[in-house]
Amino acid sequence: MGMNGSCALLYGKILEHTSVMRNIRLIARLDIKGPKLIKGIHLEGLRVLGSPNEFALSYYRQGADELIYMDVVASLYGRNHLAEIIKDAAKDVFIPITVGGGIRTIENAREILRSGADKVAVNTAAVANPTLITNIAQEFGSQCMVLSIEAKKIGNNNWEVYTDNGRERSGFDVVEWAKQGVKLGAGELLITSVDREGTRKGFDVDLVRAISSEIDIPVIASGGMGKIEDIVPVVQEGGADAIAMADILHYRRAEIGDIRAYAHAAGFGVRRYESTNSDSN
Repeated sequence: MGMNGSCALLYGKILEHTSVMRNIRLIARLDIKGPKLIKGIHLEGLRVLGSPNEFALSYYRQGADELIYMDVVASLYGRNHLAEIIKDAAKDVFIPITVGGGIRTIENAREILRSGADKVAVNTAAVANPTLITNIAQEFGSQCMVLSIEAKKIGNNNWEVYTDNGRERSGFDVVEWAKQGVKLGAGELLITSVDREGTRKGFDVDLVRAISSEIDIPVIASGGMGKIEDIVPVVQEGGADAIAMADILHYRRAEIGDIRAYAHAAGFGVRRYESTNSDSN
């Protein structure tokens, strides 16, 4: 649905873009199981946190650039169950929304996009059927096709693609799969380090750098952000174009405004945002 000028000013005032160094986006990630927001470690041991859209509205009000919703059990059921949640979110949230999990067909993608999402993220089905990447990109535009890659380290500078929310090995090399995904039409990559996810140990900078150095589309780094300072190495050394955050936001160890201010002070180009509404979540 994209960002609407008047709607984007509903809870805050966009001031300006800066371009001191490299522009980055600050994205709130919401992992969903059924109707609930959850959080785990290594994509396992899931803890229920509450209503996803209450958290989403809070992050929107704090000035998040985008939201990512991931249906973490969708691959078990064969389809994504987030359509109604996204329809509800789209009534109050006016920033780009990416939805992933269980999207196996063009029809699945169309349903999610019609619900109010701007992009779909595909992992398991793309590994099983790589032409799905091309089909979605051709049908809706490459900007709508996000290739989600769940990576586990298997050696020195060597990672394997995992599917089914980090449960199943694919045998695919992460970097080679990322390059193939770009050739097939992906417009963006969401790179989740299963090893770091939920650990608060920082992003896998080596993983992000290995991928970003080989491709020319935006890379979103996900998994492991434990403190605000973790954004610096993954952007400066890893080459990330966007940061996906979950644990640090869900447990209120930092707010997006704090992260944005730190990123700006560190010399990154960020959309400056002045909140004019207190967070009621």
